[in-house]
Amino acid sequence: MSLVEETYQQAIAAMTPAERLRRMHGMLHRARDLYARQLREKLGDVSEERLKWEVALRCYAGDRRARSLIERKLRDVQS
Repeated sequence: MSLVEETYQQAIAAMTPAERLRRMHGMLHRARDLYARQLREKLGDVSEERLKWEVALRCYAGDRRARSLIERKLRDVQS
């Protein structure tokens, strides 16, 4: 393990559960914001509702059942 990884692991281990949850929450929001920006560039001017479901599709791409539900919602939003 590198010095950076070791330092990071120590910092995480020193956090309270609430601090770790806040950090995870912030990371999740940053990831979703990044997906949304990338999708806006790719899709252009789409509704917030469609953008929300497009982001969800990327977030849950590995979950077959979730993808099926999200794709159904996307069909509803696009029609």
